[in-house]
Amino acid sequence: KNLNSFKFLQQAIEYEAQWQIDTLESGGKIQQATVLFDADKVETRAMRSKEDAHDYRYFPDPDLLPLIIDQAWIEQLRATMPELPQSKKARYVADLGLSVYDASTLTSSRGISEYFETVAKDISDKKLVANWVIGEVSAALNDASLSIEECPVSPRHLALLLSRVLDQTITTKSAKVVFEVMWEHLPRIVAGTLTVTTQDQSTIAFEPNAIIKERGLQQVSDTGVIEKMVDEIIAANPAQVVEYRSGKEKVFGFFVGLAMKASKGKANPAQLNDILKRKLAA
Repeated sequence: KNLNSFKFLQQAIEYEAQWQIDTLESGGKIQQATVLFDADKVETRAMRSKEDAHDYRYFPDPDLLPLIIDQAWIEQLRATMPELPQSKKARYVADLGLSVYDASTLTSSRGISEYFETVAKDISDKKLVANWVIGEVSAALNDASLSIEECPVSPRHLALLLSRVLDQTITTKSAKVVFEVMWEHLPRIVAGTLTVTTQDQSTIAFEPNAIIKERGLQQVSDTGVIEKMVDEIIAANPAQVVEYRSGKEKVFGFFVGLAMKASKGKANPAQLNDILKRKLAA
């Protein structure tokens, strides 16, 4: 009763739905009744109960034929349905080894899950892909108020970038630099090409490999180069060497910081740590 606008209709349905949920969850029962909607209090209120459904004088419409749905058609529809979010979430956890949080975030929309899966099919480390899609990609999209479908960095470009991280061509820090370059310039990509003209009129290729080469971001993995750099740092900081060898292991971070600064962040972290530990222990 008292539903004389679509606004009141919506408010009444929302209130009544929640009221019925609360009633059932608290152990109560729902009884058929004529209900009044109080527009001032935005709530429904029972007016009078009905003992049975026939009290409402329901009757079949003689002009409506019975609707019979063929089971084969139902099975056909079921077979052609896309994978539903809950199933996809469970698969990400069971088959890809992702956390429940990561799986939930990646299945929050069809577009995000499709972007993730397109990248992940070419990358063995699914967790790395998840971290980038949830982290760098999502943050950039939020800052630019863009949807995943409008992401300028395509799944192919992100997969190429992450493959360079996995094969240790670049560090994660350098990968973020490459991502920023792609993000900044790819929206202005010239149709049918992989190049654009920047403000200084120079032409930049947007494949991650080209950006890495042009900006000199390749990771330093040459053992000889790293050893020479470490020797110079150790020789220039004898007091810290003494501290480390006396048991102050926290000083190790001091040497790592100097080495990364000297290599402009491009030294292979694993190799650098191994060489530093070996030479400091000597």
